[in-house]
Amino acid sequence: MGERPGDARPIGVFDSGVGGLTVLSELHRRLPAETTVYLGDNARTPYGPRPADEVRRFTAEGVGWLLEQDIKLLVLACNTATARALPLVRELSPVPVLGVVRPGAVSAAASSRVGHVGVIATVGTVESGAYPAALLEADARLSVTQQACPELVPLVEVGRLDDPETEAAVRDYLGQLRSNDPLIDTLLLGCTHYPLLRPHLEREVGERVAVVDSAFTTALATEDLLDALGSRAPGDGPPPRHRVATTGDVAAFSGVARRLFGEALPDVEAATLGPV
Repeated sequence: MGERPGDARPIGVFDSGVGGLTVLSELHRRLPAETTVYLGDNARTPYGPRPADEVRRFTAEGVGWLLEQDIKLLVLACNTATARALPLVRELSPVPVLGVVRPGAVSAAASSRVGHVGVIATVGTVESGAYPAALLEADARLSVTQQACPELVPLVEVGRLDDPETEAAVRDYLGQLRSNDPLIDTLLLGCTHYPLLRPHLEREVGERVAVVDSAFTTALATEDLLDALGSRAPGDGPPPRHRVATTGDVAAFSGVARRLFGEALPDVEAATLGPV
């Protein structure tokens, strides 16, 4: 049998705002031949404090927009959307769907030496119980402690990465987490916004605690899934094209994204979903 021809259609990536760009960046690094289309629902971010039904509705609308772009695979690059809406999205989507919770959980379970994992995430992700369930599925012997961090996503969304208020919030949240379990040796970043705060997080927990990034692990899982499906872009195909869209203010999104990543992004498009 000859090799399957591959699939040049884009990978769709959805997030509540700019955080999913951490996943997009890893996808571009690991899969440079792949075309991508990204949608950030900045008009309605953050998703974390919102009721579960609202998160499911918003996510379904964002996914519908991406499916209209003729994607071959969908990455839910938002932990809250994954935790609240993954089963619904899989029902709605005619293409394979990958969430960010399971890849991060599997990696964190493998990283822990003493079996004590800390998870920082949004209020919605913590309330869903998605990470403890995924971690205990990976290793039933684990002790899992969660900490909701409601202030972090809004600070990242406005680009305040090195602000004293951001550093203080990180210190406070990690202090609460470690007071609940001083034995934590692995910290799982349960929100794709949080890798942008990684220097602060690593400095606060110290070098003895492994920090696991769901953006990196999700890119690895995407690569594996494309290989399993035989859906990588053909090596002799046209060069990849990348689109980035937001439901929020285009200029504000572009400014924050460029400050965060220090790299040229495609011209950001405006997208319209439902009411805020």
